[in-house]
Amino acid sequence: MDFFMASGIFALVFVGMLIFFSSRGSEVEQSREVARRLTRPADEIEINVMRKQRPQEGALFGALYKMNLLRSLEEAMWQAGMYMRVGDMLLIIMLMFGAGLFGGNLFFHDMWFALATGLLAAILPLLFIQFRKKRRLKAFGTQLPFALDLIKSSLEAGHSLQRALQVLVSEFADPLGSEFRTVLEQNRIGLPLPRALEDMLKRVPEDDLRLLVVAVRVQTEVGSSLAQIVGRLSEIVRTRQRLRMQIRALTAQSRLGGMVVGCLPVVVLFLFSLIQPSYTDQLFHDPTGQKILKFAVGSDILALITIRRLLRVNY
Repeated sequence: MDFFMASGIFALVFVGMLIFFSSRGSEVEQSREVARRLTRPADEIEINVMRKQRPQEGALFGALYKMNLLRSLEEAMWQAGMYMRVGDMLLIIMLMFGAGLFGGNLFFHDMWFALATGLLAAILPLLFIQFRKKRRLKAFGTQLPFALDLIKSSLEAGHSLQRALQVLVSEFADPLGSEFRTVLEQNRIGLPLPRALEDMLKRVPEDDLRLLVVAVRVQTEVGSSLAQIVGRLSEIVRTRQRLRMQIRALTAQSRLGGMVVGCLPVVVLFLFSLIQPSYTDQLFHDPTGQKILKFAVGSDILALITIRRLLRVNY
């Protein structure tokens, strides 16, 4: 028991230290690293980025990268603003799985519950990446209409698009400022501006930003007035954001109800285990109670997934 507990504590401390040292570094260095990796041809970006950085990973990591698993994880980390290596993130996931497996075995004394806690602990880094990604994309979308207004004003004042983006970088903070700083770095070392904006769209997959990228490409090929297009885009983006907030407001009650219904059994079980432990001992130690608990956990997860799916609005 002491060995399992020590192993779990070591895994958690090691994961925390790895995250701390991997996240260090200035925004300028991160922007230069992103610019250096993204200014290669598209086929090299898709195939050789991982292989060149981690030549010692072997056939297993190469096969996973060809299956788009590591590539999807890398893109999600970039979209979340996390520029650590994919191998480090995989190490964190494996350590979290080991810590959860040991903790579940110590607490439940059941293989299936231990495996479930291990999988839950392994999913936590992925959930953290998704949380960072959503928060970063939301912050980017909030800044985008004001950035479009600034670009429009700069273009109407007679500045070029590159100069307008330089003003934008100096006026806006992360994440919008850092992303457009990366675009300028790529353009400075020879990448065409439309291509640099398309690469930024991979890091920030926002539909509102896609409209700006299309507008710049059309202006480059046709030569229309970019200031008028950007001004119209700013109005469209604000209308889309207003519609998105209205949808969230209309579905807030149903989403909160689903969260309460999903979390209520867990809260009640936890309170009963504190107030009257004899009521819940049968669920954790009796074989029939463990089967009932497994069925209840599976049904609760299925209900949460169903409610979330029903409340998803595509527009």
